[in-house]
Amino acid sequence: MAKWFGPRGGCPPRAGRRNMFIEPLDTSRLGAKVEKDGVSFGLWAPHAKRVELSLVDLMKNQRNVEMRVDGQGIWHVFVPGIGEGQEYGYRVHGDWAPSRGRRFNPARLLLDPYAKAIDGLPQYRDADELALHHHSDPRDNAAFAAKSVVVGASDFDWEDDAPLRTPWKNTIILETHVKGFSRQNPAIPRDIAGTFAGMAHPASIEYLKNLGITAVELLPISQHLDEVHLQRRSLRNYWGYNVFAHNVPDERYGSADDLKHLVKTLHRAGIEIILDVVYNHSAEQDIHGPFLCQRGIDNRHYYWLDENGDYINHTGCGNTLNLAHPEIMQWVLDSLRYWVSEYHIDGFRFDLASVLGRTPDFNARAGFFTAIQQDPLLAGIKMIAEPWDIGPGGYNLGQYPARFSEWNGRFRDDMRGFWLWENGWLGALAQRISGSDDIFRHDWREAHSSINYLTAHDGFTLHDLVTYSYKHNEANGEDNRDGENHNYSYNHGTEGESDDPAINTERQRSSKALLACLLLAQGVPMLLGGDERGHSQHGNNNSYCQDNPTTWLDWQHADPALESHIRALIALRQQMAADGVYDDWWHHDNARWHNAGGDAMQEADWHNEANKALALELQDKYLILFNANRGEQTFTLPAGDWQPRHGDGLTLQNRTAVLAHMGVCVLQKNEAAHKNENSNPGKNL
Repeated sequence: MAKWFGPRGGCPPRAGRRNMFIEPLDTSRLGAKVEKDGVSFGLWAPHAKRVELSLVDLMKNQRNVEMRVDGQGIWHVFVPGIGEGQEYGYRVHGDWAPSRGRRFNPARLLLDPYAKAIDGLPQYRDADELALHHHSDPRDNAAFAAKSVVVGASDFDWEDDAPLRTPWKNTIILETHVKGFSRQNPAIPRDIAGTFAGMAHPASIEYLKNLGITAVELLPISQHLDEVHLQRRSLRNYWGYNVFAHNVPDERYGSADDLKHLVKTLHRAGIEIILDVVYNHSAEQDIHGPFLCQRGIDNRHYYWLDENGDYINHTGCGNTLNLAHPEIMQWVLDSLRYWVSEYHIDGFRFDLASVLGRTPDFNARAGFFTAIQQDPLLAGIKMIAEPWDIGPGGYNLGQYPARFSEWNGRFRDDMRGFWLWENGWLGALAQRISGSDDIFRHDWREAHSSINYLTAHDGFTLHDLVTYSYKHNEANGEDNRDGENHNYSYNHGTEGESDDPAINTERQRSSKALLACLLLAQGVPMLLGGDERGHSQHGNNNSYCQDNPTTWLDWQHADPALESHIRALIALRQQMAADGVYDDWWHHDNARWHNAGGDAMQEADWHNEANKALALELQDKYLILFNANRGEQTFTLPAGDWQPRHGDGLTLQNRTAVLAHMGVCVLQKNEAAHKNENSNPGKNL
């Protein structure tokens, strides 16, 4: 268990409470603030013995200015005669006592944790370059370090932009990557393809609207670095989870104004923007990694450390940020507020979110969660947790506060298991379709608590899920050891691409069945960008370092049938939402499960593993038929005039329906029609 290093080296606070003897930190004084005649600087470094502000001019000459400390550990100074665009960094002096968590080295020029812009990115392609960024090297590294840049008030014209506040029941999320989304789209000018501007292009916006997307969830756009091992292999961290400057848009995607223009353009199209944010670890990696920011400012407070002062690695990335410390929690909250106020962001997806609630064990009442729920600026913002980390007790699906929705890995696994592995777990299917009420329906949590997904950036694409039974990550340079081995994927008889029409037909039927479940289930559906087009990563299920056509969406080739299937399902879901289907948790009076014979499901039906077919009646208006059998299935329909609404492979005859194997179909009751069952000779869909 981690040893608690409190603000003054004392005992740990009680779970979810701050140390009562610490006054709330006035974070308004932190960072660089442009004033009338100069710039004021503030840095929280409570264990430092001395701090210098290093000002860097256009010729890269340095001028060091002594800073003064107040009773809260904030070092501050006002420098007249400078303004916006000034480059700077900090040199922090203090004890070298690794066993006590202190690793000060004033030879390192450190980034401001509150930086809003930076100049340059650290490079460590060989041992000497890394040494210049390592904590123990005595050489001055100012010539090679990234510099913080003073940013003044923005003059961006937001016009009448306002938060959309799309209800969760109407939300359709597309997870995608800024670069990968438009990089290869021939409709996007080459000079902006793969950037914020490329995503804001009319061709991109039209595509998203036509598909029916109401929110894009972007993989991290904060300035990130390529890890040491990737730089050594001339690879790049494509996903962006190695964040260096949390408040700075990544320069590879465009400027701050480019991002603001993207947000404004999406909002005009009725599309929200959700940012994937990484407050669980930093780019400083483990003890052998670079010395960039937090490690040199206050290593003891920023990170979880063990009794020997070593980093506790609950993230798999070498270190774990300590949000149980009040000042670190405030830094994260300030960052979130900045993204909302400055960039009009609509929501956040928190990577490895269990770290946010560690005190050191996970606690749903941790200070961060409490502060989020009480913050007026963040009150209407969508909050999504990836509900795990890799530390002890890290898997916490369903345990987050009501304010948070959660990525539901159980939905992913159970859907794959039912449709691809034919395990026949009807109960699991029904629970996931019902919003995973067995997981989330407690403590006043609502039906939108479950973010349902089949695929995400981490794992197979949908195409690869039905094409490969095994991962193929050789291009990552790790001898295929990386990536998840248990994917519940199925190649349908041939590993990889096939010219066999029968195999390809089966793959498409499986894909359509999975997508129908995703887009009709209670909860919030999330699509992986490219799945609608049949995008393949050639069996790579860990494409984090593939910044190339492996991950960039292929706009030259598409699966029109799949795309049409998704558009129709999204349109149907929105109609069902308008009819109140997704307003609240389903109850027995508005959601009834039937066996294929038309009777209410009984205990024996649920436990019959040979049974792979059932029907769901919603609000006496919609009927969804599920058939995972190897052959067609005959269903007896409830009373009423049922009309086919979506799906294929369905034949209606009087009060029976015959559905082809691996099929999901939706019927709608025609309440205005005269119900003369004998006059219906049969319909085909």
